[in-house]
Amino acid sequence: MEWNPAKAWDDMAEYLRSVPALIGQKPKAILLISGHWEEASVTVQTNPAPGMLFDYHGFPPHTYRLDYPAPGDPNLAIRVKGLLEDNGFAVGTNSERGFDHGAFIPLMVAFPAADIPVVQLSLRSDLDPAAHIAMGEALQPLRSEGVLIVGSGMTYHNMQVMMRNKNLGNHSKRAGEAFDIWLSNTLTNPDTVQRNAQLVNWADAPSARIAHPREEHLIPIHVVAGAAGADVGKKTLEDTVLGAVESAFQFG
Repeated sequence: MEWNPAKAWDDMAEYLRSVPALIGQKPKAILLISGHWEEASVTVQTNPAPGMLFDYHGFPPHTYRLDYPAPGDPNLAIRVKGLLEDNGFAVGTNSERGFDHGAFIPLMVAFPAADIPVVQLSLRSDLDPAAHIAMGEALQPLRSEGVLIVGSGMTYHNMQVMMRNKNLGNHSKRAGEAFDIWLSNTLTNPDTVQRNAQLVNWADAPSARIAHPREEHLIPIHVVAGAAGADVGKKTLEDTVLGAVESAFQFG
């Protein structure tokens, strides 16, 4: 859709298009944790043919005609449920839910053929950082089974600041730089025990609550970090969008 500035999202789109090359092999399936789905108990999508969930308002008409016809994967959903339950989590299922925009927007760019099965996993609505790291640890075996685990959110998600920057054209100082430095240092820390301990206490980081007045767009990275095990993160994108720093990270 049209933006002002017109190329606001171009670098992010280029990064997303590079993801298949960055991971080096085609995943057998994708497990995606979106900042747009929360449940009291962590819930896995079991829909074999998810439709589109247009969970946004006030956008141009064509954005409600988008389609991402990737299949679901009920067998993977059962595997995810079992791994989490074996590690003490209460797990729900949802056979009706479609792909929310935290899933279909990035996947349409990164994997446009829509030929890889996709299963979404909710956040737990308490947004407890330690619990979400533990969720990721429970899911770690999936990585050796060819499953790409994706955390979809934003490393800076203060939309009031971003829209003010857009409206004022003020890009002289990037919002969220202090938090991005902390997050980058944390996720690329070779001491993975220390990394996870720091992620648990993320709210103590510089400008943390400015970057994330509410943390639903950050917590997916906790799941991914937990699943990473001893793998050290690497920064694969640092972008400026509407005056704010947005970054991406990869493990393995």
